[in-house]
Amino acid sequence: MSVANTDVTLDLEPCGQPDHEDCGLRDVLDRLGERWTVMAIAELARGPRRFRQLERALPGISQRMMTLTVRRLERDGMVSRLVEPTVPPSVTYELTPLGREFAEMVISLVDWSRRHKSQIALARADFDAG
Repeated sequence: MSVANTDVTLDLEPCGQPDHEDCGLRDVLDRLGERWTVMAIAELARGPRRFRQLERALPGISQRMMTLTVRRLERDGMVSRLVEPTVPPSVTYELTPLGREFAEMVISLVDWSRRHKSQIALARADFDAG
C-alpha cells in the first residue's frame, strides 16, 4: 500500500481553539496513540466482528478497555454498532466508510513500521552508543 499524497508541505499551527483546522490532526494522532485502537481497526478491517470475537482477537485487552475503545471509535464515526434483539443481546461492530479509509492509512503505517523496524533499531543503537 502506498501513500498517495507524498508532496505535502505541513504548515501546522498551535491548536488553541477547538474549531481550528489542525485540531482534527491532533484528534487523529491522539486516537492512533491509544494502545488498542490500531489493533481494533486492523481486526475490523478483516470484516464485522461481534464484541467477544473482537475481544478474543486482541489478547490482553480487558473488557472495560474493549468497551472504551469501540465506543471511542463509534463516537468518531469510524465504527458502527449493530445490536440484535436476542437474549442475550448480540452486538456486532463494523468499520464505516470513514473507518475503512482510516484503516487503509493505519495498515500502511503498520506495514511501514514492519519494513523499517531493523533500521530504526540500528539507528537507536547508534544514537545510544554515542
